[in-house]
Amino acid sequence: MNIAPVTAAIMLDELIRNCQKNLPAVNVELIKKAFDFSAVAHENDTRASNEPYFTHPYAVANILATEIPFDDISVSCALLHDIVEDNMEYSIDTIKKNFGDDIALIVDGLTKIQQLFQGADINQAENYRKLLMSVSKDIRVIVVKFADRLHNMRTIDFLNPEKRKRIAKETLEIYAPLAHRFGLGKLKWELEDLAFKELNKQGYEDIKKKISAKRPEREKYIDKFSEPIIQKINEYGIKFEISGRPKHLYSIYRKMIKRNKPFEEIYDLFAVRIILDTDDVNQCYTAFGIINQVFIPVPDRFKDYIAIPKTNNYQSIHTTVVGPDGELVEVQIRTRKMHDIAEKGVAAHWRYKEGNPTIDQTMNSYVSWIREMIESSGTEDVRKNILENFKLNLYSDEIYVFTPNGDLRRLPLKSTPVDFAFDIHSKIGFHCIGAKVNKKIVPLDTQLHSGDQVEIIISKNQHPNRNWLKFVITHKAKTEVRKWLNKEDDDLAKAGKELWEKKIKKLKLSFTQQDIAKVYLNLKFDNSKQLYKAIAQGKINLDEILSSHLPDKEEEKKSPQVNAEFENFAQYARSSGGKLVVNGESSDLLFSYSKCCNPIPGDQVVGFITKGEGIKIHRKNCKSMLQLSEKESEKIISVEWPALENSNFIVGLSLKGEDQPGLLSEIAHQVVTFQNTNIKSINIDTKNSKFEGTVTLFVQNLEHLSRVIDRLKKIKGVYTVTRLENYVQ
Repeated sequence: MNIAPVTAAIMLDELIRNCQKNLPAVNVELIKKAFDFSAVAHENDTRASNEPYFTHPYAVANILATEIPFDDISVSCALLHDIVEDNMEYSIDTIKKNFGDDIALIVDGLTKIQQLFQGADINQAENYRKLLMSVSKDIRVIVVKFADRLHNMRTIDFLNPEKRKRIAKETLEIYAPLAHRFGLGKLKWELEDLAFKELNKQGYEDIKKKISAKRPEREKYIDKFSEPIIQKINEYGIKFEISGRPKHLYSIYRKMIKRNKPFEEIYDLFAVRIILDTDDVNQCYTAFGIINQVFIPVPDRFKDYIAIPKTNNYQSIHTTVVGPDGELVEVQIRTRKMHDIAEKGVAAHWRYKEGNPTIDQTMNSYVSWIREMIESSGTEDVRKNILENFKLNLYSDEIYVFTPNGDLRRLPLKSTPVDFAFDIHSKIGFHCIGAKVNKKIVPLDTQLHSGDQVEIIISKNQHPNRNWLKFVITHKAKTEVRKWLNKEDDDLAKAGKELWEKKIKKLKLSFTQQDIAKVYLNLKFDNSKQLYKAIAQGKINLDEILSSHLPDKEEEKKSPQVNAEFENFAQYARSSGGKLVVNGESSDLLFSYSKCCNPIPGDQVVGFITKGEGIKIHRKNCKSMLQLSEKESEKIISVEWPALENSNFIVGLSLKGEDQPGLLSEIAHQVVTFQNTNIKSINIDTKNSKFEGTVTLFVQNLEHLSRVIDRLKKIKGVYTVTRLENYVQ
């Protein structure tokens, strides 16, 4: 759906004005080019609301020009972000040729995130990893995605209910906490409330109604609370503004759930914010002192995020005081710049960063945790836990603890001394044997609290154990412990495999991967690694396992009988298979059959012209045949078994394993019930609870045979199933 030229011109002018007003620098030609390019690419597209689709990328661009002001490249990417996903005519190379590498990289990252959420379950660990990799390449990928998701949530009403629920759940579980991690407080609140409205409309409307009803009362109380504070701060000549804001609806709802109380019993429904028009941090502490002069502070409800900023670089003083009528009121004190960063986080830092190396370091801190997580997710086992670690980094509250030297370390809530040890250094974590908290020895699973001083006791003989995974909290501790345990398991499995291979070599036994699978499955292991580990630890008797695979003297004597049995079987099979076809025609030439590979009907074969033995028939994959084809290729001719309509060919199978009640009946049942397969004969011998036998049957082709063999291998007690010719000496 095209947008009228006059309307398009008005929209472009508005976007450029917004960019020039809020962005540090604007390349007007770049934004015009991206605007025109996107308008043309989406000219035939419409949204679920029946509006022209272009209104969406335009709205996302305006969000990045006004609400999350970043830069002109971000605005351009917002205009282009859906083009590659929605139009087969446009590729990332097209974007790169027209707009350069930076914009192409960001659009590519946005496209991959879009495909990730549409085509697969975001709760799969590898998809989280791809999301994080896209973000780590350029922070603007996630910033544009935030704006995109915000506009989608604002216009979600036009989608079908199932899709709305899915998008709202993703927003609440992924995008809102990610926005918090990037310091975008205002965006986080709106995303949470929009998702809350969709997922629990009744709860949303109920709280909203009650908040609105209390508004006059709340405003009156804020004025009453603020008046003595304003008067006192003015005496110090400090420029400031004071306001009371209701807490957003979802945060109130969470408090109701967490405290198990109704709305009427939640008293801290609003906070008073004091924003100082100064860059002098000391004035924040002056204002804090003034407030404590006016109202009585509540002990243990003071938090200094200026001296110790949050991980997302949030800074403010929080204190709770007893206000008029005995009400508890939370007060937040910050400078104008701190407020800007609290609301716009990474976007605010981006605007301040021009030529400032300190700000560049802060910008890097927003994605350093993502890079660390990607780098530590190398092994398959660790990669599976990236989802757990990712959510941990998004949601965790923080505590502040100290080293014996007084250095401050930030850790997630509920962290333990082991988490602290790994935070200091991996080697300290690996050899942590004990800990002192506030100079008292405590267990390693003790939960730390803000203000604790922690000292780690180490020993070279101490190593992580699996029990640590039950109580460690931090991503680093969990990852390093798992790596250590995996390495320990790998070393044990390697040692066990060496014992296994030495033993079977000594006993002159041969095991295929299928044979080994039979062994570990019979022993209730999930894989061969667990089997080898158990061998190394001495948990299973290797001699006992392998004894069932040792041939006894009577078995060795039976070998010629097996050969003779095969010869009889092969003669019968060849005689029932029809005349061989040479170069496409049935032939009465003299044929003989190679003893090296014993071809029978059903095998792919080839002929070799000999003197005295006519045409000797080999299997195509016969090693002898491959050598002859290199030396005397001119003597090789095309030969095949005739394709007889509605006919089957006969095959002999050799089975070995552990004798079980009803085994013969189960073998016959598995064969006959599969595509009406006909059995010619079954011969089973048992001795010392072991069995060995042969089954001859008619099959349609090699695929049919392969599936019959697979069915037989699944029978309990059957170790091996092979074609009979494999037993020829």
